[in-house]
Amino acid sequence: MKVSSAVYGTALLAASALAAPLTAQRQARQEARRVARASGRHSHPPYKPGTKDVLSVNKSVQEQYSSNWAGAALIGTGYTGVTGEFTVPTPQVPSGGDSSTQYCASAWVGIDGDTCSSAILQTGVDFCVQGSSVTYDAWYEWYPDYAYDFSGIDISAGDVIKVTVDASSDTTGTATVENVSTGQSVTHTFTGGVDGDLCEYNAEWIVEDFESGSSLVPFANFGTVTFSGAEATDGSSTVGPSGATIMDIQQNQVLTSSSVSGNSVTVEYVG
Repeated sequence: MKVSSAVYGTALLAASALAAPLTAQRQARQEARRVARASGRHSHPPYKPGTKDVLSVNKSVQEQYSSNWAGAALIGTGYTGVTGEFTVPTPQVPSGGDSSTQYCASAWVGIDGDTCSSAILQTGVDFCVQGSSVTYDAWYEWYPDYAYDFSGIDISAGDVIKVTVDASSDTTGTATVENVSTGQSVTHTFTGGVDGDLCEYNAEWIVEDFESGSSLVPFANFGTVTFSGAEATDGSSTVGPSGATIMDIQQNQVLTSSSVSGNSVTVEYVG
């Protein structure tokens, strides 16, 4: 059948009109990724100490050591939500550190990354110190993509922060950071098109030595971070961190001491 040039032109314009928003969305996402990759901030599943090999967490082991994760990880099935509150610490340069070097740590909650290493849905707060300058950033991440900073929320030492992730499917969900002290709250919604699928095998409350580029950042003395009201959604039930596998950071020496008590997970810097 012969199609007139007028009809063909109209169809082409209609197709272009439909494609333009999708093209713009793809371009915006690629630009966001480019900016994130340029800054290089990236979480990673727990490493075996002194290596880049992923630690295979075992819930039958009371405590395990990692070069980058400290805290508590539940291991099971069907975890679709994790939440907890912590008071923002004032990070310090570790003993013997250099005042011209930036030292950082991050507190977050997440789903997966332990016995499921294909994805982590996580959100939290980075705290960094260089000399006498201290900075804080709230962020969200669906690993293996990079982390992205939230805008519209201010964070200071002593603020109470509530962090929550919820998975509505293995490729969709939300990440929320709420400053309970100021009333500010920000949320990012993942609508699919992510780089890895969740398994919903793990729920975590973690203090991390995150990566910048391809290396772990110099680790800050963060004092103590306690996740209170630590809860995970497991099917139709809400569970606490009791029975979780404890992890601590070891980098030449053990740098943290983690524990679980009731609905609290405490991570203390001991380096």
